[in-house]
Amino acid sequence: MTMSKGQIGRRLLGLVVAGVTALASGTASAELGQPAPWEFKLQGSATEVMDFITAFHNGLLVVITLITLFVLALLVIVVVKFNAKANPVPSRTTHNTLIEVAWTLIPVLILVGIAIPSFKLLFLELDIPKADLTIKATGKQWYWSYAYPDNGKFEFDSLLAQDKQPRLLGVDNEMVVPVNKVIRVQTTGADVIHSFAVPAFGIKIDAIPGRLNETWFRANKTGMFYGQCSELCGKDHAFMPIAVRVVSDQEFAAWVEDAKKKFASNPANSFASIGTAAQ
Repeated sequence: MTMSKGQIGRRLLGLVVAGVTALASGTASAELGQPAPWEFKLQGSATEVMDFITAFHNGLLVVITLITLFVLALLVIVVVKFNAKANPVPSRTTHNTLIEVAWTLIPVLILVGIAIPSFKLLFLELDIPKADLTIKATGKQWYWSYAYPDNGKFEFDSLLAQDKQPRLLGVDNEMVVPVNKVIRVQTTGADVIHSFAVPAFGIKIDAIPGRLNETWFRANKTGMFYGQCSELCGKDHAFMPIAVRVVSDQEFAAWVEDAKKKFASNPANSFASIGTAAQ
C-alpha cells in the first residue's frame, strides 16, 4: 500500500509527538533517588553538593553549545565565502595580529571562568565537615557491608533482593541515615576495587583493598535513594546495588535500637531484613 506525501508527513509527525510525550511522561514520573525511563538529565538532587553539580553541568552545557554553534558558523562562512568558485583569486594574508590574540586570549578566559567554579566544587566535595555520623562501607564480591561505629559498632551485609523494586536496585538491608545530618562514608574493599556511588547525593568514591577513602553527604530530603558499584569489579558487578533510606531523627534512633539487637550477635554475616524498620 502506498501513502501520499501528506500521509507520510502526518505519520512522521505522530511518531515525533508520541516520542516527545513518552519522553515527557517518563521524566515527569521519575521518582527522586532512582533512574527513570527516558531520563536524559541528571537525577534529582538531594544534597547541596548535587545542587552545585547540577548547576555546574547546566552552565557548562550552555557554554559548550555556544562554542559549538560559533565554530559551526565559522565553518559555514569559510565554505560559502572562501570556496574556489566564490573566491577564484585566493587571499595571500598570512597574519592577523588581532585575530591571533583573540583566539588565544578568549579560550584562556573561558577556561579560567570554568576553572573557578570547578575548584569551588572540588573543595566542597573534598573538604569534609564535622560529621554527625560515620558509616564504613566495605565492597565485597558482590555486595556491600555497612558498619556503624558511632552507634554500637554493629555491622550488616546488604545484598540484592530479587523480589524488591526497583529492579536490580532493591536490597534486603538498606543503609539508614538521618536527614539533615553530615554523614561521613568511609570506603574500603575486601577483595577487589569497588566504587561507592549515589547519584542523587553527588558522591562517588573508590573502595580499594588496604586503603580507607572517605566522602560525605548531607541529605536534605527523606526517602529512598539508590546507587550502584561504579567500578568494573567482576562477573556480578551489575548486581551490587546501594540503597540508602533517609529518615527523621526519631525514626533513625528507633532503627538503631532494632539494628543493635538484630546484628549484635553476628554482625558481619547476618542477612536479617531490617529494611522496613524505619518505615
